[in-house]
Amino acid sequence: MNFLGRSRTSSSSTRCRHCSASLAVTPDCSTVQCTQCNGVTRIRRSTSRIVRQPPAPAAGFPCARGNKRAVLIGITYAGSRRGCGQLNGPINDVKCMRQVLCQKFGFPSECIITLSDDQKDPFRLPTKDNIRMAMHWLVQNNCYGDSLVFHFSGMGAQVADCDGDEADGYDEAICPMDSFQRGPILDDEINEAIVRPLVPGAKLHAVVDACHSAGVLDLPFQCRISSTGNWQWQDQRGPNGACKGTSGGQAVLFSGFSDGKTKFSVMPDAYASVGAMTHSFIKAVECEPRGVTYGRLLTTMRTIMVNGGGSCNMPCGGAPITKIANFSGVQEPQLSSSEMFDIHRRPFCL
Repeated sequence: MNFLGRSRTSSSSTRCRHCSASLAVTPDCSTVQCTQCNGVTRIRRSTSRIVRQPPAPAAGFPCARGNKRAVLIGITYAGSRRGCGQLNGPINDVKCMRQVLCQKFGFPSECIITLSDDQKDPFRLPTKDNIRMAMHWLVQNNCYGDSLVFHFSGMGAQVADCDGDEADGYDEAICPMDSFQRGPILDDEINEAIVRPLVPGAKLHAVVDACHSAGVLDLPFQCRISSTGNWQWQDQRGPNGACKGTSGGQAVLFSGFSDGKTKFSVMPDAYASVGAMTHSFIKAVECEPRGVTYGRLLTTMRTIMVNGGGSCNMPCGGAPITKIANFSGVQEPQLSSSEMFDIHRRPFCL
């Protein structure tokens, strides 16, 4: 397996369906992302669908198997986005998330994997293969009482669905640092990797700070909250009836909604900024007491985001973070789940 996302020995080419730019295609890619417009193009193969086997454990991944584990991913795409520049915030997002997990929720430091594109260790770079291995590590042999966290801060993508499992007709995806060479990771694969394996009594909480992130775990239910505070669960299962749930555990996603019209904010100093979605989650869990309900937590996140983030001043193990960069264009946070529940009665707990 090519863990570092190096180019394959042979490749072909196709045209971007969005801007018609020529794109190189490696043999194992089902999608490819354009470096010019960021659009994703599906690669149509004549062969039958390949069943992906779980990646083998990497030597660079920890052996610690505590009942609290987390995978945190932050990608700036420095040097890889033609004419677009790098994202501001993702590196600080994972640092701040790591700190709050360790200090407030008691996650052991050795049970947290951080992948970011500023690291020198090749197994800590957020390549497509490393992210796949990290997702497998997170849920491997999960059991009753496990509390798992998946956090992604970076670029998201959307591509037309081809197998009829999406209610809106589109697959969502996250973009690894080598997404422009090897394509993004679609929600179908993410669901298969970290949602389906969850056994009874195991919980997964995901926080995704990226555009097109609302359905990125392919969870079957999404909570809609009106401007008056009324809420209801909506069934997001696709027309083909594909199973998107767990094996008995619970998966919850905090993501962001955007109408696609919001302009991304650009901060001059990437080292002093944090993503708006991640910031709203961290500030909400810090200011709310233990045992706060999901409904209250979501309301607090919405208030923080509507107010422009309020005061930032988030310590991340170094200089305080003082700026908020809405690089994902998120307008308000959303909640999705593998099961429906009363959001104002069930307590949030990591």
